[in-house]
Amino acid sequence: MNRNTMFTLLVSFSLSFLFGFFSPLWTDPACASPLQEQQKEEKIPKEFLQTPEEYFQTEVSKLITIQDPSDVRRLRTKLITLLWGNPVLPSEGVDSVMQNYTDERYADIQSLKSISKMVVKMEFGLESHIYHFNPTVPKNHIVIYHQGHRGDFIKSKEQIGFFLDHGYPVVAFCMPLLGLNNQPTVYLERFGYLEMTTHDHLKMLNPQAGHPVKFFVEPIIRTLNYLLESGHSSFSMVGISGGGWTTTLVAALDPRILKSFPVAGTYPIYLRSNSQRDWGDYEQNAPAIYRTVNYPELYILGSFGENRKQLQILNQFDSCCFAGPKWETYKDVVRQRVFTLGQGEFDLFSDDSHYEHMISGPVMTLILGELQTIHIK
Repeated sequence: MNRNTMFTLLVSFSLSFLFGFFSPLWTDPACASPLQEQQKEEKIPKEFLQTPEEYFQTEVSKLITIQDPSDVRRLRTKLITLLWGNPVLPSEGVDSVMQNYTDERYADIQSLKSISKMVVKMEFGLESHIYHFNPTVPKNHIVIYHQGHRGDFIKSKEQIGFFLDHGYPVVAFCMPLLGLNNQPTVYLERFGYLEMTTHDHLKMLNPQAGHPVKFFVEPIIRTLNYLLESGHSSFSMVGISGGGWTTTLVAALDPRILKSFPVAGTYPIYLRSNSQRDWGDYEQNAPAIYRTVNYPELYILGSFGENRKQLQILNQFDSCCFAGPKWETYKDVVRQRVFTLGQGEFDLFSDDSHYEHMISGPVMTLILGELQTIHIK
């Protein structure tokens, strides 16, 4: 065998090997073979398909102290007092507004007319930088959109553009210390200087009043105050991941949020045991917060009220967290409790259309349908 023949055979073998190795990545999912589908199913963790028996031990109805509308008001007041040291929500607005702000990253959204940039300043030098996206033909209903731990809401450009295309102004937020927001260095008595870069650092703060978890939600409350003063009066909220958690908490605190759509954001504490992927960051499990109002009660607070609804959305095969059908241990209990209160609605949708930590196209269409049922004055 000459050298040219050997070279040809070697190249042929190498290409065959590489194609065979990478072919699952190149194959159109719609054309996947039964064997490939079986392999995919075998890689899905069992708890994504079936709830482990241990999670049925908790009687969710016994966790809920809400029996009538007065209990909703009582718990909401307790939570507000814990967060701000005062039984009423902050009354301040934003600290600055820059009209006709330019961010070229959004220039290709055809339905975008303009951007206003707002800033909310808080204790310890923490700042929240917020974009108000105005569509060319706006409806009188604003969608509050909250990004999660992945940072800048540019990562949700597709979702923001979707709402704008359908006429909904969008006011977008990042979580503290992430995305457009700053990371101040603070001096802490007894500890020294600390550069604030992660949410775990926030638990070291000792505010003049209240609890450091307030820094996650105060920017939204104060922005709502500003928007009301500016003539807007109708709001819903959508959030992904940590933004889904924020949506859950804000809707519980502030009934001005009519419809809320937390996506891949929370599980009750009992569903996080023996599941490291679901335990979450500091704000998700701060004991003082959830001893005051636990997660099932937060869902009720976010759902109760005239024309209010919370549609919780979880991804069954989520690559990050809160996957599987464990929600079946609380969905009907929470929904029935809201029903007995006489106002509002709670529901839950499990999205099995993908394997990512995201808001899918079908879910965006579902949210749009819910928004279109809101009576806008």
